[in-house]
Amino acid sequence: MANPTDRKYAESHEWHLVEGDTVTIGITEHAVDQLTDITFVEMKPAGTAVGAGDTIGEVESVKTTSDIYSGVAGEIVEVNEALNDSPELINSDPYGKGWLVKMKVSDASGLDKLLDASAYDRSIA
Repeated sequence: MANPTDRKYAESHEWHLVEGDTVTIGITEHAVDQLTDITFVEMKPAGTAVGAGDTIGEVESVKTTSDIYSGVAGEIVEVNEALNDSPELINSDPYGKGWLVKMKVSDASGLDKLLDASAYDRSIA
């Protein structure tokens, strides 16, 4: 699967989909492939203020636990509650139903430091 071109990517393998003043964050298919079977997801709760580069939660797999980072500053406004019962949604649909959090952006300048799809593809090649 090619990485969608409608979002920005962090070198730490999170994707950021900008929709107005909201950013949806998830992890890339490359990250999913590296982690293998995801067994547990824990994100900071809605209402949490986050700075660009801050940890917003973690994903556990049969291999390891990985921190998840935000590329923008803002407030978490929604956490994907479906992942509580079905963390495997990240494995099966990392760019759709496997999203992690939605944030209301207070400072979008962090997006300028993220990669577009082609630059991210080159970084993982």
